[in-house]
Amino acid sequence: MERTVRAVVIGGGVVGCSVLYHLARAGWQDVLLIERSELTSGSSWHAAGGFHTLNGDPNVARLQAYTVSLYQELEKLSGQSCGLHLTGGVMLADSPERMDFLRLTHARGRALGMQTELITPLEAQAMFPLLDPQHFVGALWDPVEGHLDPSGTTHAYAKAARALGAQIELRNRVMEITQAPDGTWNVITETGTIRAEHVVNAGGLWAREVGRMVGLELPVLAMEHMYLLTGDMPEVAEFNAATGRELIGVIDFKGEIYTRQERGGILLGTYERACRPWSPLNTPWDFGHELLAPDLDRIAPSLEVGFRHFPALERAGIKQVINGPFTFAPDGNPLVGPVPGLTNYWCACAVMAGFSQGGGVGLALANWMTEGDPGHDIFGMDVARFGDWATLRYTNAKVRENYSRRFSIRFPNEELPAARPAETTPLYDLMLRDNHAVMGDSWGLETPLWFAPSAAEAHDVLSFHRSNDFAHVSAEVRAVRDAVGVTEIANFAKYEVSGPGAQAFLDRLMTNRLPAPGRLVLTPMLNERGKLIGDFTIARALDGRFLVWGSLAATKYHMRWFQAHLPADGSVRLRCFHTDLMGLSIAGPRARDVLAALVDDDVSNAAFPFMGFREMDVAGAPCMVNRISYTGDLGYEIWMPPAFQRRVYAGIKDAGAAHGLRDFGMRALLSMRLEKNFPTWFAELRPIYGPYEAAMERFVKLDKGDFIGRDAARAEAEAGPRLRRVSLMIDAGTADVMADEPIWARWVDDPGSIAAPHGFGAPRFDASGAALPAPDPARDGDWRVVGWVTSGGYAHGVGASMAQGYVPAGMAEIAADGVFAVEILGQRCPARIALAPPFDPQGARMRS
Repeated sequence: MERTVRAVVIGGGVVGCSVLYHLARAGWQDVLLIERSELTSGSSWHAAGGFHTLNGDPNVARLQAYTVSLYQELEKLSGQSCGLHLTGGVMLADSPERMDFLRLTHARGRALGMQTELITPLEAQAMFPLLDPQHFVGALWDPVEGHLDPSGTTHAYAKAARALGAQIELRNRVMEITQAPDGTWNVITETGTIRAEHVVNAGGLWAREVGRMVGLELPVLAMEHMYLLTGDMPEVAEFNAATGRELIGVIDFKGEIYTRQERGGILLGTYERACRPWSPLNTPWDFGHELLAPDLDRIAPSLEVGFRHFPALERAGIKQVINGPFTFAPDGNPLVGPVPGLTNYWCACAVMAGFSQGGGVGLALANWMTEGDPGHDIFGMDVARFGDWATLRYTNAKVRENYSRRFSIRFPNEELPAARPAETTPLYDLMLRDNHAVMGDSWGLETPLWFAPSAAEAHDVLSFHRSNDFAHVSAEVRAVRDAVGVTEIANFAKYEVSGPGAQAFLDRLMTNRLPAPGRLVLTPMLNERGKLIGDFTIARALDGRFLVWGSLAATKYHMRWFQAHLPADGSVRLRCFHTDLMGLSIAGPRARDVLAALVDDDVSNAAFPFMGFREMDVAGAPCMVNRISYTGDLGYEIWMPPAFQRRVYAGIKDAGAAHGLRDFGMRALLSMRLEKNFPTWFAELRPIYGPYEAAMERFVKLDKGDFIGRDAARAEAEAGPRLRRVSLMIDAGTADVMADEPIWARWVDDPGSIAAPHGFGAPRFDASGAALPAPDPARDGDWRVVGWVTSGGYAHGVGASMAQGYVPAGMAEIAADGVFAVEILGQRCPARIALAPPFDPQGARMRS
């Protein structure tokens, strides 16, 4: 029997049920969830059921906060208890480095309205008396943590969805998925075929197999995960009786363990270093409500630490060991959204923290499907964030690394080694062997970060403070500012747009006017809501082709958008070069002298002015040259096929020797862009900001004709932006900003609240059991949090710590001292808004 529905959701775990509920809530009643067995038959049923809001990505944290706030509403709608236990929780630091991490986490939470609080080990012991405070130096309290009943919560989503008209079919496995010529999907099940306009892969443990049905290899891997349950403990009973409260949840970074109360005992889980993938090639369809064999030897090192830190646990008997598989993506975040290259095939999988993120995933995906936009900045969860290099073996290696480091600190200068190198340029061996480069992973591509004086020194000393690269990056910046430097710029996205419809196509997508032949323009790209979804450099060749450069990490994200808007008549040809086009940049006051020695064309300022584009031979190799540089100095971007990159690089090195040319890396480049107040994609420019908020209005031509987002951009311009991007000079100590730190202001009129506190939280209490007042995370006397940092570091050219961020628009022109401060590792550092770039404020160097 064949049926037709609007959307089929495949998978009956908490994520699939959340997607179904949110689609029904958005008004799509003709939606069907298909589950091969029973609800929760994959990972949901054996999950520990913990939830929290803290996340390294503040945009993901916002969706986690939504998930937690949804549970009380869900119980009322469904009549099904979620078994909520809002206990609050602490993260424990056993070292100064981990305490720095907690200070950073606490600071980042301020701009989100999180009521976290730094506390002492003794204060933590008052809420969790099982811990021995002598092993710790501090802790971070988060009131919005707890645990719930996984089965009850999943069924609450399901019941609420059914009440809104959605359907659920159990014990009906999907066997095959095909696509009809009209784009609709045939979902072939054990009981018949269902035709659907949309398919959602919420397959959990079987997401990989459901993806393979349509020729897709998703970067997802299941890992064995163990937690144990103790018998009843007298210490737990005594605490419950004395306080009338449940024990809080605890994360112990040193032991790589988490704990919470479970009935009269303790649940203890670990993300052990000796981790083990489960079924790395294929997931068996007959796996269901069953567990894997325990292996306590594998988690013994973590247990030994846990028993030292929590002595009572060593005396408690182990009642049960739970070992079950959970799925992970290479970076630990979910895979959500429309799959590039497929029509109406959606992902909602790899959600390992389903009870923290499931509600947010369901909301964002339902918004995307019903309204064409997720309504939130979810790039950290977007299925398009991985490239073709994320193969099965890459995924298996990277997931193991991520799992084993789940409770490890990620330092701002740390590059993780698993599955590298994935992609390299023709200069890779020269950079390592001859130049002693410290390499970084840029969307799978190896990229020089900085250059050491010797191979023995070519490594980062991990720190939250300025590290061993500081002096060397400074020297690279000085070489560019004083003479000339060369850097590899293969880590840009590169596209070619051609054909008779190319101009109209780009004009419709971009906010700026397109360039004349032989010229460049900079232009944002907006979605229908007028929010920034791209930032590009566009060149027009003399033959009418357009060359487009953007963010490498957004390649699939942007290709998905481009392809969705291609005209159906075939009048536009779109090519993504990726590693088929390499790049080098030379920059500094002697850059023209170096280029002139390598070409036969006139490259004087009159003949080849700023924002010019040329196709010419460089060092005898066919190249495209842009007269532009992200350093903000006189500079050129030189693009060539891979076969010619070594030749061009050698020519630049030879011609530059007489001018003091020096190699510089990505950290020097990013340092120089700070002192020019240049924004960067994924930091200052994201889909939560409009172009006027981001101070990009000079690139938005409202009078050029219609473009996507123009009406919304015009409305933003007429009403005035709510926020405004600013650049800040900071009186910092030995550490610079990393991102997402709060910006404080003093003695100003109240600009209105930016941060929205969470809807509910657990009280903290002292050793006597008395509840303590909740702090206001956004106020401290005359100071209040008014914004947040998006990126920053040390600007070596001007000798200052700098940051960019957002503040209320009415405060963006206040350049006085004593008004602003930025919180860095727990210290409120004085800051001042730089209304003009501190380096070359008039831009004379770029145009010289």
